[in-house]
Amino acid sequence: MDPILQQLQREIAISLQGLDATQTQIRPSTANPDKWSIQKIVQHLILTYANTEIAINGRLTKGTPTRAHPTLQQRIRQYAVTTLGYFPGGREAPSPVCPPDCSLPLSGEELSHKAAVGLARIDQLFAQAESLFGSRRAISHVVLGPLSIYQWRRFHLIHGRHHLRQIRAIRTVHRV
Repeated sequence: MDPILQQLQREIAISLQGLDATQTQIRPSTANPDKWSIQKIVQHLILTYANTEIAINGRLTKGTPTRAHPTLQQRIRQYAVTTLGYFPGGREAPSPVCPPDCSLPLSGEELSHKAAVGLARIDQLFAQAESLFGSRRAISHVVLGPLSIYQWRRFHLIHGRHHLRQIRAIRTVHRV
């Protein structure tokens, strides 16, 4: 596995270590039911991997990189996320990557495994895309615009760390 995604996989496993299926249902604030539980945060990450898989497969099927060019706004966002490692908070996730309300409670270990499977799948596809498209901006992100494979890997790492901070905060407040 690529070292960037491998690092993310390790960090996810550490953040979920020791949580049972009840503890993964804890939310940051019981006063706001709209805030995601630990499980929903991880499910959101898994959904982003699945959507990335769809995007990569689309480009691999076509056999050509995207023809899109990033706008100035997208270039600024790309630089902030993939170069500076800054992921802005307070944004609502696009509906395709919002976790469902009703799902079977899973332990931290089960969630970590599901995330690892998703990361392994996109890692394989990234390797294929990289061999086909090289270092060009090849696949478009819904917000950041066209990204290179390296930028996609960095996006997933920085996005994942943003949400892992949320998980650590929940665990700290609830002492789990």
